[in-house]
Amino acid sequence: MKQAIFGIVGWKNSGKTTLTAALVRELTKRGFRIATLKHAHHAFDIDHEGTDSHRHRSAGASEVAIVSAKRWAIIHELEGAQEPTLTEMLARLSPCDLVLIEGFKRENHPKLECRRREARDQTCLAVADPTIVAVAGDYETETGDLPRFDLGDVEQIADFVISHTGIGEQAR
Repeated sequence: MKQAIFGIVGWKNSGKTTLTAALVRELTKRGFRIATLKHAHHAFDIDHEGTDSHRHRSAGASEVAIVSAKRWAIIHELEGAQEPTLTEMLARLSPCDLVLIEGFKRENHPKLECRRREARDQTCLAVADPTIVAVAGDYETETGDLPRFDLGDVEQIADFVISHTGIGEQAR
């Protein structure tokens, strides 16, 4: 079976990360195995100066794996190569019930648009993006024919995600 995916998109400071984390908590509480995939628009680093793994990378290692009894991570340097596509990154994830994708707003998967008063940009994404299937906001906003949720109503949004992706029908 193809892995279920659902996106959370919006402008900077629209509440994407807060909603994504809340959905992970809610969906895992309901017994689903959730993975997340986050797009960063800037140079980011999960490894910092002073750690052994950072020293390995600084010395020129193109890939560094960090492994412990609780978790593991692989840091891969692109070294000028193209950023991996969403499809390539999804293929690297372990099997789960649902991958919540934060960002990747121009990709072709079902998404919920977050809208907050404090967002950097108030431009409605759904008008130009037919893959946006719902809107969640902290203020009354035009959504056309799309379902609208309060940004803080995580249980109702989770119900919608489960219904829209069909993950509730999968055998766990």
